[in-house]
Amino acid sequence: MSESTRSPVAKMDPTVAAQALAFGPLIFQAARVLRDSGILELLDEHPAGYDDVEVAKRTSMSVYSARVLLEAGLVAGMLELEDNRYRVTVVGRLIQRDRMTRINMDFVHDVCYQAGFHLEEALREGKPAGLKELGDWSTIYEGLAECSEQVRDSWFSFDHYYSDISFRRALPEVFRHKPRSLLDVGGNTGRWSLQCCKYDPDVRITIMDLPGQLDDARVAIEEAGLADRVTLHAGNLLDPDVPMPTGFDAIWMSQFLDCFSEEQILTILQRSAKALAPGGRLHILETYWNRQPNETARYCVVGTSLYFAAVANGNSKMYHSDRMIELLGRAGFRTVHDVDNLGPGHTLLSCVHDGGE
Repeated sequence: MSESTRSPVAKMDPTVAAQALAFGPLIFQAARVLRDSGILELLDEHPAGYDDVEVAKRTSMSVYSARVLLEAGLVAGMLELEDNRYRVTVVGRLIQRDRMTRINMDFVHDVCYQAGFHLEEALREGKPAGLKELGDWSTIYEGLAECSEQVRDSWFSFDHYYSDISFRRALPEVFRHKPRSLLDVGGNTGRWSLQCCKYDPDVRITIMDLPGQLDDARVAIEEAGLADRVTLHAGNLLDPDVPMPTGFDAIWMSQFLDCFSEEQILTILQRSAKALAPGGRLHILETYWNRQPNETARYCVVGTSLYFAAVANGNSKMYHSDRMIELLGRAGFRTVHDVDNLGPGHTLLSCVHDGGE
């Protein structure tokens, strides 16, 4: 196995790595409770540390509960023990302070944790068997508007964290050809469309998404005073007979195609070709697992594929970039611009359909 494909877990002592996985779900919950109970914050703010009795007193926990959590923190590498005092480690500080880690943990706990019990069933059936833990829908996208506030907050925080940085960096790439009309496919809450309107005062946007997501986008657009420049178009692209609106200089898809199977992606790309005006460009922003800048990013991206399998739709994943480029070719597209690391591991593929750049 090449160094570039070795997991950080594979570099651990094999016996420790195996048991870390075996007890992983319980240790995860202990880490979350250490964070949310205030224990990590307490120790982070007091480098000299505290003993277990003092930790219990200062966090209003029983000594028993504090000891159970502190000892779990020890074996997980979040804490260290010296002279009967617990101190926070770098790992513990990341759990407490690091925004990405916090967002990932909340997303896994609120959206994926109970659903993950049904992963095997999901993989065997090709359906999101774990979604029933959240509600009775075919895909999470159909029910997202109906999920609890906590689930929605964690889901959108996860989604927005991995797109906001890349959006800022992608704007010059998308607008270098000065599109006058842009179709934002899977536009969700309208964050990209609003940034486009601010970046170019002349561009007109159409957002295509499911009705529930468009309700959120409508509120944001009206609050921004951009209802005259942004049009909403409801449609379920899971249905291969649902067309896209046509005549656009540019089509934008951000973290969208990873929500579909390869067969579904191909039909969406074929419909995209019909939606473009002559000379128009298709811009696809995705996090491909083979193009991540480091092992941490690759670990997160591959972990997200498990969410797609168990919760989101049961048949999609984070793809290898070669698979996407092959599908683009089958739909008649050529990649004319390819940029890595626009955000935390994002790649932008800008494509034209055969017939002209």
